[in-house]
Amino acid sequence: MQELVIRRPDDWHLHLRDGGVLRGVIADTSRHFARAIIMPNLVPPVVTSADAAAYRERILAAIPAGDRFEPLMTLYLTEGTDPADVEAGFRSGLIKAVKLYPAGATTNSHSGVRDITKAMPVLERMAEIGMPLCVHGEVTTPEVDIFDREAAFIETVLDPLRRRLPDLRITMEHVTTKDGIDYIKEHAANLAGSITTHHLIINRNAILVGGIKPHYYCLPVAKRETHRLALRAAAVSGDVRFFLGTDSAPHVDPLKECACGCAGIYTSVNTLSCLAHVFEEEEALDRLEAFTSLNGPAWYGLPVNEETITLRKGGEPVRYPAKVETDAGPITVFDPMFPLHWAVV
Repeated sequence: MQELVIRRPDDWHLHLRDGGVLRGVIADTSRHFARAIIMPNLVPPVVTSADAAAYRERILAAIPAGDRFEPLMTLYLTEGTDPADVEAGFRSGLIKAVKLYPAGATTNSHSGVRDITKAMPVLERMAEIGMPLCVHGEVTTPEVDIFDREAAFIETVLDPLRRRLPDLRITMEHVTTKDGIDYIKEHAANLAGSITTHHLIINRNAILVGGIKPHYYCLPVAKRETHRLALRAAAVSGDVRFFLGTDSAPHVDPLKECACGCAGIYTSVNTLSCLAHVFEEEEALDRLEAFTSLNGPAWYGLPVNEETITLRKGGEPVRYPAKVETDAGPITVFDPMFPLHWAVV
């Protein structure tokens, strides 16, 4: 197969940041993607519907002329989040989901939840109205090894929460382990998982072998090869519970290339090329559309995009920029460590 036509894709987990970074990166998504779930972990975070409305306007103002792109807004869950505001935002159509960050789990998560029982009034309201909860599925207790934090979260937080609120729709975002994949497969009701581009390609060796590679450092951190293979199998399976959420997370290079670098990999530039490569390797190009364009809308209750895009495979590798220049500084683009031959026409 040298050419593939698919429905225009969506990104169900995207960081756009704000200010100069937002203005510098938005085109890399709006060029090919129709919609994206926008992460709310700004400084300060997007906590209220008013915050989300203002952030949405800043995003819309940054979209290049001629691009058709819809930001799908989320709220940052805190222990003081107002259930009435959450419900009003959801019923108005402005807010599509609420994001649970365990405090300290990742970038700008320090305002997140430390005691989930204190957020229960919001979660109970969300279960009543059918509003999705997106979770960063890692515990932050220091005694748990960083490579085990997803499995520990499933056991100590996610499973008890689902037993208490079985009607709550939960997206387990950026699944990184076989444990997470298996848990979703075993529990069909009200549970789905997004998978990133980079976790289908790298394992933890990419970060550590031959020296520290800061541009492969993300949270949740990449795991062993056995977990990467489990993610691949889920992504290419066609299972409606798994869909693309890139977790493309831009940081300017000085914040990555330092003694205590930020977590995040910027994949928006070449995600579709990378995914076509992965699905071709797995002999599953016929299921790429389900992963990028069909399963996510089904989960979030939105129509499938009517527009299509065409991916074409060429003989010469596609040349992507090594960095994206923004008003805030340069951002390094994800390098999959193999040549890419598929590109959007």
